[in-house]
Amino acid sequence: QLQASGGGLVQAGGSLRLSCAASGRTGSLWHALGWFRQAPGKEREFVAAMNWRGDGKYYGDDVKGRFTIARDHTEKTTGYLQVNSLLPGDTAIYYCAVAASPSATYTQPGNFHYWGQGSLVTVSS
Repeated sequence: QLQASGGGLVQAGGSLRLSCAASGRTGSLWHALGWFRQAPGKEREFVAAMNWRGDGKYYGDDVKGRFTIARDHTEKTTGYLQVNSLLPGDTAIYYCAVAASPSATYTQPGNFHYWGQGSLVTVSS
């Protein structure tokens, strides 16, 4: 089970930290953590991903330099997405996901096996 949190309403230029906590069997399975987002009327979009070791991090073009994905050093089953310099175009429901097996890439929804319920981020202009 995955629990995403940290979303909210923020002004353009602001920041948030989204959290993703894995519990139960999910917490022992992850080979990678990913974040995707979906805006109204749009398809789910890749945002960021990292492998279990943390030495491989990937970002969508729209968020490079503004968003940072990380894993908690103490709680190994908790991940984060630090979102800075937010734009109105970043408004979406943000989903965290866990890959239960290794993959050559972690930028597609199909690479992930477990999904959180989503956390809404609304950026006002």
